[in-house]
Amino acid sequence: MTKHIGILTAGGDSPGLNAAIRGVCKAALGKYGMDIIGFRDGFRGLMENRFMRIDNDVVSGVLSVGGTILGTSRDKPHRMMVGGKQQDMTDAIVENYHANHLDALVCLGGGGTQKNALRLMEKGLNIITLPKTIDRDVAKTDSTFGFDTALGIATDAIDRLHSTAHSHHRIIVVEIMGHRTGWLALGAGIAGGADVILIPEIPYDVESISRAILTRVRGGKKFSIVAMSEGAMSVEEANAISAAEEKKERAEDKVERKRIKAELSQIHRKYTDRTLSLSNSLEESTGLESRITILGHLQRGGTPSAADRIIASTLGAACADLIHQGHYGVMVALSGNKPIPVPLDEVAGVRRVIPPGHPWIETARSLGVCLGDGSRRTD
Repeated sequence: MTKHIGILTAGGDSPGLNAAIRGVCKAALGKYGMDIIGFRDGFRGLMENRFMRIDNDVVSGVLSVGGTILGTSRDKPHRMMVGGKQQDMTDAIVENYHANHLDALVCLGGGGTQKNALRLMEKGLNIITLPKTIDRDVAKTDSTFGFDTALGIATDAIDRLHSTAHSHHRIIVVEIMGHRTGWLALGAGIAGGADVILIPEIPYDVESISRAILTRVRGGKKFSIVAMSEGAMSVEEANAISAAEEKKERAEDKVERKRIKAELSQIHRKYTDRTLSLSNSLEESTGLESRITILGHLQRGGTPSAADRIIASTLGAACADLIHQGHYGVMVALSGNKPIPVPLDEVAGVRRVIPPGHPWIETARSLGVCLGDGSRRTD
């Protein structure tokens, strides 16, 4: 019997999404003769039953196109704004899944999408997910499509900023995406030759950064490049968050826990203020002019790299194979160059952070790059 498949993209857009959609659909259509519909704008489109039929003509020519032909949104099935109110629309989604006689739903997205997909799986739907994010923070997979492209864009930006920083004897703080993990900033910082790299996994001390920059000045180098994750924070902020999280765990009152959670969320969202504050502090402490460059959504746009196209195509084709086998409730992960199914309940809610002894961190330290905790560049 012909299998009927639904597919959607959720969360932030990412290079390689169209390549992944194409990979799933070309394999499902050509190899197995499946019937496919794509839901528009993520889980909201599924809730509103807005979809398009997908055939080979629809996915022809999309391999190199950025963004997603299906559109996306950050709507969550259990917390969706409808009629001006936040409502649980999970039942409506389940109803539309069955109304379209779907045998499986493929969800392409990052950490939030994995959690939302698990909720639908627990409602009895056949779910398969693919890991998409430029942050590279989805658990149980060696990489995610979107990361390599964003890494190249951030590295190119740092390369270009070197010349202006050198010409004007300035500190340039480059804010790179990465809410809770620093894979992008660390990788781009090493590849681009940044002098300071700040990531969420290593809280920074402003005085330590200033000392590293002044050491460069005394060595005759009157400029410095600081690659900073948008989620990087000072030691003081990290301690405040830890204290608040401990307080939340001890709080017995539900209202108090909710208040503390909102407070923590506000701290994590102060990215631009944090970057500007650091830039001003470094200017005062070093006597050098300091400027900030925020790459923002530039890192998400444009043509996906060859590596991201290969990863997306590989995972997409493997997804079609798993659907044919009736293997559901998994994320299609990458182990080395091999796609493997990983139980979705082992992925959802788990963040892949940079461990303290990771080779990239050791490489940065060996090169003398300041990581904000006392290390410094010596060349």
